[in-house]
Amino acid sequence: MSLAARQRGAAAEGRSGFNTLLVAATLLAALAAPFIIYPVFLMNVLCFALFASAFNLLIGFVGLLSFGHAAFFGAAAYVTAHAAKVWGLPTELAILLGALAAAALGFVVGFLAIRRQGIYFSMITLALAQMFYFICLEVPFTHGEDGIQGVPRGTLFGIVNLDNNLAFYFVVLAIVAAGHLAIWRIVNSPFGNILKAIRDNEPRAISLGYNADSYKLRAFVLSAGLAGLAGGTNAIVFQLATLTGVQWQSSGEVILMTLLGGIGTLAGPPIGAAITVGLQTYLAAIDFPVTVLIGLIFVVCVLLFRRGVAGEILAYIRKRK
Repeated sequence: MSLAARQRGAAAEGRSGFNTLLVAATLLAALAAPFIIYPVFLMNVLCFALFASAFNLLIGFVGLLSFGHAAFFGAAAYVTAHAAKVWGLPTELAILLGALAAAALGFVVGFLAIRRQGIYFSMITLALAQMFYFICLEVPFTHGEDGIQGVPRGTLFGIVNLDNNLAFYFVVLAIVAAGHLAIWRIVNSPFGNILKAIRDNEPRAISLGYNADSYKLRAFVLSAGLAGLAGGTNAIVFQLATLTGVQWQSSGEVILMTLLGGIGTLAGPPIGAAITVGLQTYLAAIDFPVTVLIGLIFVVCVLLFRRGVAGEILAYIRKRK
């Protein structure tokens, strides 16, 4: 074996060991966190971390910027809340049904938008999301501006009482961890490699025989389903589903989270979600407008950390090595 090959192998082994250590440390911190920090706040962070990671799957690994991802988050919240409260479905089935509904909506939106590129794609997703917002405002089962309130948390598999915030936190942690594991598997699979090839050079991928539109549509549906998983879980956490989840500002927030954490990185969106949700929660008591303050912090971070927080950390590690 050549010296260069041995060096590449050592570098890959080093990265693997570092990633394993990082995952283990993150899990240990997540397991200990609810004993120190309010569990409902942590569950909110976890839901938005999954939402941002689902969005990052589309923009970071396919190169598609969607301005309407809140439609999938909010649609799943409504379906989950209605299924749990009105139909009386078990909590796990209600969340699953919400995720499937978001994936179905993602197929419709993706089928209409995926044939366009760049800003045209983004504008189509925004327009369709706004149409869905007005549908949610008018249809009876969403209860308009009042939303669906008093959603029961129920029990998990008829055993775990989800009204206990601490117990429910670990259920949410398991759901979000499963969602992130699915994203990691997608990104590091042959399918994920094709998505990255389409992102980097779509004409060349097409010339190699890949149907780019088909792969992008599948990625769009997967991203929508995972965003729906986050939205349905969030609806059970707060026991309500409202128009806030489907309005365009929510799409803007998830873009902010992803940019802040680092596009195209697996750790970036959760970091961005934690920063954004933390600022929104703990700065809400001050007189200065929180949205303006978050905007200023975002501008500073973009100027100082152009790759995002996680992106800059990874770049620093690579530079040191």
